[in-house]
Amino acid sequence: MKIWRKLTGERLDKPLYDEVENVVIRERKQHRLKVCIGTDSQVKGSVTEFATAVVFLREGKGGFIFLNTYKTNMNFTIKERMIKEVSDSIEVAYLLCPIFDRYDIEMEVHADINSDPQFKSNVAFKEAMGYIMGMGYTFKAKPDAFASTYCANKVVQ
Repeated sequence: MKIWRKLTGERLDKPLYDEVENVVIRERKQHRLKVCIGTDSQVKGSVTEFATAVVFLREGKGGFIFLNTYKTNMNFTIKERMIKEVSDSIEVAYLLCPIFDRYDIEMEVHADINSDPQFKSNVAFKEAMGYIMGMGYTFKAKPDAFASTYCANKVVQ
């Protein structure tokens, strides 16, 4: 079972789906919302730590984040790790998409993959873009993928 929390470290009281629906109902009364979902990872010796961020943006009024982290001893090539990050983000997007559709909330899936071929992560760019867009989601990569590149990254540094 994944344990979701706020940026402060406080655990969410309810399952992610219920928490997100409550947030959407509460926040949309005062703000236009947009949600961005992204995952980042960091290899530390034989352990790879993954963090997924669900970023709620209040148009013109800041935002807040729900986070999940886990560690694994699996060995990944750079391409496998990038696709695993995307897969984790899509898993969350797929869970939450019915809420966003019901309340007409814009959602993007962010990949911590560089669009510049000079960077190692670019080996998974086409596959990640196809995976995300093939699921019907809006795709963002570096430098526009702040949910993964900045938000999730802060947790796994």
